[in-house]
Amino acid sequence: MSDANVRIPEEAKDRLAAIAAAEGLSLRAYLARLAETLLTPAERAERAEQARAALTAWNGYAPTAAEERELDSELDRRLGLAGGL
Repeated sequence: MSDANVRIPEEAKDRLAAIAAAEGLSLRAYLARLAETLLTPAERAERAEQARAALTAWNGYAPTAAEERELDSELDRRLGLAGGL
């Protein structure tokens, strides 16, 4: 496997190196492991679609776009109330 150079602020490198060391890893190994655990936007979209399909197959739930917007607004409202506590 070939290596790559990535330019980041020194503070970010130091923080990542400290996290890696705390887990007993080199910065290189930590970043490689981190890259394996993160999803690309395409992978996230694919998983979301799979989850929607599974939910629909399980209970038939299939909200319209308008229902999703309404539910999102209600969730935002409730989160706003909870944040004001």
